[in-house]
Amino acid sequence: MKNTNLRRVGLVLALPLAALATPALAQSTATTVGSTMMATPTYAPITAAEVEAAQRAWGDALVTIATEYDTKGHAAAKRLAAQVIDTAYGYGLGPVLFKPTLAASPTTFRTDREGAISYFVGGNSAYPGDSGFALKGWRSYEIENAGILVKGNSATSMGNVTVIDAQGNRTTVDKTWGYVRGPDGNLRIVLHHSSLPYKSN
Repeated sequence: MKNTNLRRVGLVLALPLAALATPALAQSTATTVGSTMMATPTYAPITAAEVEAAQRAWGDALVTIATEYDTKGHAAAKRLAAQVIDTAYGYGLGPVLFKPTLAASPTTFRTDREGAISYFVGGNSAYPGDSGFALKGWRSYEIENAGILVKGNSATSMGNVTVIDAQGNRTTVDKTWGYVRGPDGNLRIVLHHSSLPYKSN
């Protein structure tokens, strides 16, 4: 089934850079943090188009995990979710500031890879409240940016993401993503804050 992905791009801000020329991608390096080797991001300016592409990739991945679960079961969905986390998020660079929509205390914030995988597919006893957000039968999505803020090799977007299940039920969340460019030149999510929209009484 082909996704019907609607994007309405809002305000795009490019902050002044010290150098206007676009530098070539730097060679990948590594930094030691404690006893862990961390990859160092490359430094080349991010564009709004790259942010939008990364958003679409995230939405496509969510739908693919849901479909994988429905057709091949939990183990297959978990393997795919781990690949998605490793590709889309910056856990290989260090902690990620990930606050999912429906993660209750004391595991509200998922700064490590295992916590992120658990939120998407559940099945981790360290996170007993997780039922697997990506396993809810999602079949398409819509992204509406309120704005994209670009500064050098980091960028932040804020807006709404609507996910749609096989029955056509729609769930909309307020979402903020922060990106840096990884050592391979691709964007990585290092900030992901999601919450339900405010409703007045």
